[in-house]
Amino acid sequence: MKPLRRNNLTEQTAGHLRVMLRDIRPGGKLPGVLRMAAELGVSKTTLRAALRLLEGDGVVALSGNGHSRHVTGQAAGYRHALRIGILLSDSLEDENAQIQQFIGDLKERLESAGFSPFLVAQHRRGRRYDLPQLCRHLLKLRTDGWLVMAGSRELLEWFAGEAVPCIAFAGRWTGLPLASVGPDKVVPYLEATRRLIALGHRRIVVLCARMRRLPAPARVERAFLAELAAHGIPTGAYNLPDWEETAEGLHAALDSLFRHTPPTALIIDEVPFIPGVLQFLARRGIQVPGEVSLVACDFDPAFTWCQPSMAHLRFDNAPHIRRVVRWATAVGQGRRDLKQTLYPAEFGPGGTLGPAPNG
Repeated sequence: MKPLRRNNLTEQTAGHLRVMLRDIRPGGKLPGVLRMAAELGVSKTTLRAALRLLEGDGVVALSGNGHSRHVTGQAAGYRHALRIGILLSDSLEDENAQIQQFIGDLKERLESAGFSPFLVAQHRRGRRYDLPQLCRHLLKLRTDGWLVMAGSRELLEWFAGEAVPCIAFAGRWTGLPLASVGPDKVVPYLEATRRLIALGHRRIVVLCARMRRLPAPARVERAFLAELAAHGIPTGAYNLPDWEETAEGLHAALDSLFRHTPPTALIIDEVPFIPGVLQFLARRGIQVPGEVSLVACDFDPAFTWCQPSMAHLRFDNAPHIRRVVRWATAVGQGRRDLKQTLYPAEFGPGGTLGPAPNG
């Protein structure tokens, strides 16, 4: 919960408590004063004054012990706040800045609309779940709907077979009976690829997550390979290499790539991979863009500190957030929403693009 402003603080606190009451059944016990005051960022005195206002309205009453409080049958506006689980592909702190902003803004919008969002990451105590273990864990959680961030094909197929409504953000949802939303990166991806080809690049490699390579390349990656082939550039595993998604795996893959036929351009699918790539290139003394050009498939504010500036793909969070809120509203109304929506992304050329080196 966000700390409240100080003007009319008692009334603000009472108003926020009224929202909390919507998710507590009549007769249900309120949390303790210390806990509620800490969560709202107010003093115990302010919290108690707000509770007295609610007692005066007859929606909160002291319990028999004279200490705790409970919600009365007169609690106006009581309703069960739908719980929307947001399944992250990684822990929030490990997501790129744009996704962190997306999640923060989305949670705020969902809460404003009367929903109760919560986060779940696909790992536990530093270790990722395997799919059966993850599914067992998810089945234990009480939720009215799921937003799955960047889900693999196998994971989204499982969600498609479950009764709880689900919407996929990006990920491998094509052809599944699921609501979905995400940026359409095909057009800017091809623009970046054509820019590289026009600069003389023929050894272009995409470093992407396993779930975008297997069981077959995803839509964007297929378009990339088709574009290379359309320009007479042979394609294969070299352009979309398999690698273990660890720091060691990334550096091993780069070492293998640059040992014999070094790529002249790298398209990097996820922002967290970029520091590792830059470290590898710096350690080898490989110049950007003199010897290798770089394109990031997402934007991160850290790019504004880069010289040369990082070429990247970018998209606007706002329409994606509105789409998820519309889907959640449909869930709350008992309507089935399977609409699949892509919003435009764009290519932001930067100083990490340069002519292919001779030879």
